[in-house]
Amino acid sequence: MLRITGMESFREMVAVLGVMSCAWLHFGLASRMKSPALPIQSEREPLPSKGLSGCSFGGRFYSLEDTWHPDLGEPFGVMHCVQCHCEPHRNRRGKVFGKVSCKNIKQDCPEPSCEDPVLLPGHCCKSCPKGELDRKQVDSVFDGFEYFQEKDDDLHKSYNDRSYLSSEDISPGESRTDFVALLTGVTDSWLPSSSGVARARFSLSQTSLVFSITFQRMGRPSRVLFLDADGNIAFEHRVPRAESTQSNMICGVWKNLPKTQVRLLQAEQMQVSMVTAGSRREEIQGKIIKHRALFAETFSSTLTSEEEHSGMGGIAMLTLSDTENNLHFILMFQGLLQHREKEHPLVPIRVQLQYRQHILREIRANVTVHDPDFAEVLTNLNSRELFWLSRGQLEIAVETEGQDPRRISGFITGRKSCDTIQSVMSSGDALTPGKTGGVGSAVFFLHDNGTLDYQVQIAGVSSEVVGVTIEMKPRRRSKRSVLYDLTSEYAAGRAAGSWSRMEARHIHMLLQNELFVNVATADHQEGELRGQIRSLLYSGLEARRHVLPVPLAGQYVYPPVRTGAGGHAWVSVDERCHLHYEIVVAGLSKSDDATVNAHLHGLAEIGELDESSPTHKRLLMGFYGSQAQGILKDLSVELLRHLDRGTAFIQVSTKLNPRGEIRGRVHLPNNCEFGNRAETDEGDSDDGVYVRDPEELKKDPHTCFFEGQHHAHGSHWTPHYNNCFTCSCQKRTVICDPIICPVLTCARTIQPEDKCCPICDERKEPKDVKALDKVDEHPEGCYFEGDQKMHAPGTTWHPFVPPFGYIKCAVCTCKGATGEVHCEKVTCPPLPCSKPIRRSPSDCCKECPEDERRHLDHSDMMQADGTPHCKFGKHYYQNSDNWHPNVPPVGEMKCITCWCDHGVTKCQRKQCPVLTCSHIVRRQGKCCPECHDALSKEDEDLMKIPEKKTRKH
Repeated sequence: MLRITGMESFREMVAVLGVMSCAWLHFGLASRMKSPALPIQSEREPLPSKGLSGCSFGGRFYSLEDTWHPDLGEPFGVMHCVQCHCEPHRNRRGKVFGKVSCKNIKQDCPEPSCEDPVLLPGHCCKSCPKGELDRKQVDSVFDGFEYFQEKDDDLHKSYNDRSYLSSEDISPGESRTDFVALLTGVTDSWLPSSSGVARARFSLSQTSLVFSITFQRMGRPSRVLFLDADGNIAFEHRVPRAESTQSNMICGVWKNLPKTQVRLLQAEQMQVSMVTAGSRREEIQGKIIKHRALFAETFSSTLTSEEEHSGMGGIAMLTLSDTENNLHFILMFQGLLQHREKEHPLVPIRVQLQYRQHILREIRANVTVHDPDFAEVLTNLNSRELFWLSRGQLEIAVETEGQDPRRISGFITGRKSCDTIQSVMSSGDALTPGKTGGVGSAVFFLHDNGTLDYQVQIAGVSSEVVGVTIEMKPRRRSKRSVLYDLTSEYAAGRAAGSWSRMEARHIHMLLQNELFVNVATADHQEGELRGQIRSLLYSGLEARRHVLPVPLAGQYVYPPVRTGAGGHAWVSVDERCHLHYEIVVAGLSKSDDATVNAHLHGLAEIGELDESSPTHKRLLMGFYGSQAQGILKDLSVELLRHLDRGTAFIQVSTKLNPRGEIRGRVHLPNNCEFGNRAETDEGDSDDGVYVRDPEELKKDPHTCFFEGQHHAHGSHWTPHYNNCFTCSCQKRTVICDPIICPVLTCARTIQPEDKCCPICDERKEPKDVKALDKVDEHPEGCYFEGDQKMHAPGTTWHPFVPPFGYIKCAVCTCKGATGEVHCEKVTCPPLPCSKPIRRSPSDCCKECPEDERRHLDHSDMMQADGTPHCKFGKHYYQNSDNWHPNVPPVGEMKCITCWCDHGVTKCQRKQCPVLTCSHIVRRQGKCCPECHDALSKEDEDLMKIPEKKTRKH
């Protein structure tokens, strides 16, 4: 009985979800349009899945086998105790379709083993605090964690979404899963086996797979391929050109892994391959596996062979003991053991630790061909060995014994990764917590020789900075453990330099997130700011490598806020004028809010530094934990200009400080004068600012193919067939609409050859311009904010609503007398057929199917043995007929001729001769421009308006 009641309640909440989704859509579009509000919703129908099998739920589309927690929006949020599943079913014809099934999972919660379990954000079941988890619990979570995250863009998630969890709030195994792969030459290929060896590390975080790959003894690869169990390519990453500091490293992210690929990855049934381009093609390949050594690894080595095309290679994962100078390591190698050795169950090998060809340690062991991995501990490293380890001068080698020994070796260095080593220092995290509104930001880079480069920024502190140090966790509160003092490098809020005497133990602690940065001031001698040095998982944001983050401090908020929080943010604008951001915060006090588990940690916003209107802000996202990242694609022109001038800000607001808790100024020079929409008022070049690799465009499922070219989703361009139209690509659908020319108040106009609209001829203005002056004072026409254009009185058009493009379900009219724009929803006509269809996703109204409409309206034309006819608009034409197309609201286009060729409509624009004169005009009623000098006086009097006429209502 309880279950029935629960499901009825859930159905009611789903009904609420539908209503709230509609309300959200209406509010979002209204806020973008401002005025007037547009009735742009088309007829209700299921969410289109573009031919894919799956489930539509709550306005979102889910693939088969996907699972998710339903999001009911504010104030309900995500129902974490309800789990929905898209179950595959088959109809009578055998076609697969999805069916949504939801159940309450709270009753399946395990009984916690501790006395005081807690409910973590984003969880349904209570669990023991992190300190009480035993090793077995962590291991089981590490192995069996399922990723039930949604695939939608993070920018559109509800504020109450609990999926933004920080590593400090959950167990290590729940936040991400790490994998490793050893890549060596492919020996069973007809090509010579490569000498290259690569080590790849992978981190599966939610539904994104982040990878860092280092390689040796081969050219820079051009592609990284992920292969499933059958050898099919599941994902391809194109490798950019090498940078000077990362020439042998490849960084990348595979976003939105399908559920099936996640399962293959977890089951260790996926391989990774790297291929070089050019005449000397090389390929190396390896299997992706889980490995517990990745959790503690702080040193690594890639082992290669001096033999050419041997296909041999290996990797070593190493770590120091927490208290003793013992070096633990695990070896993985390929190609070292020959296939003929399968007859012998055990193969003897030697593992050597060397310094400049001198053997320091040697271990003998037996391994098998089927299980060649090898683990061992080198105990009690002396001070010299630890020094050479810290400098990257120790070499580890593996050699087989016998008549034909084979050998691989490599130098041991600190663990290489694409992750960013960084720290946010806040007063809330100081040894004596406070609230000063100051912030510190630091970025580090570890070299192979043990040198640590650092760049530190400090802002908003209460008094003069007297000390900046790198420290360990204090053994006692009264005594700090200082490892390195960089105060001498500090000046004017910044410090930059290198720590060149790092010990091996310090490198180990650095890569285990066990070091801190402490900032002491005159008023706080023991430290006003403090922050843990952490590795920030690579996200694909290139700004991390090139620029320092923007410090976020309470002192930068208007008015200033004395807070214990601090943060920093990487922000960049790409060539498509999309804003990429990544924010890290620290010191957000949880003690001030006893119900923090039920509320957001913060809201990330971007806005303009205009103190007279401090509320002029734009929401980026709401987030939990200590990080927020995403992409903002529909920036306004004003905001882009503020970013270019350095008068914009990034801000984090919280429940306690809704008007802003920390803020930082952002300066991003850009050339996005027209915004990310790339308006084509003046006939801009193809795709505007959407510059993408043509090969990438071909593979994008949302790309449009038009006039022999691929266009990215969301791009706009002027078509070749008529420069008086503007086209846009909306998920494989090309939408072209006419350009409405503004009303000109001058007496004479000319038509430039490369423009759609006429312009005033300022050379021959009449002397008597009194009447024209009156028109100038009160120009007729309407300015529409959606497309930011003037529209002539009486004209009608489909409104342009960024980022949705042209809305075909609404028609706007310019009322010339008042200058007002009136928009109303298109009324779809009644249809005589039983099963109407929507021919294109962008169409507002449905139509009768072709065969049924022909039968109803043109039965006299339907002859089985006749030549196929053509349909254009609402008219039908016999074979060989030709006509000028009529395109509302432009009218008849006499410069374009169409003809019917055996059922196929073909159109062509009249070819105009190339003119060499300086003054080119277009006569009324003529298709081609002419030289102005050759016109007679009578002809000049006709040269006033373009051939295109607007339709009045």
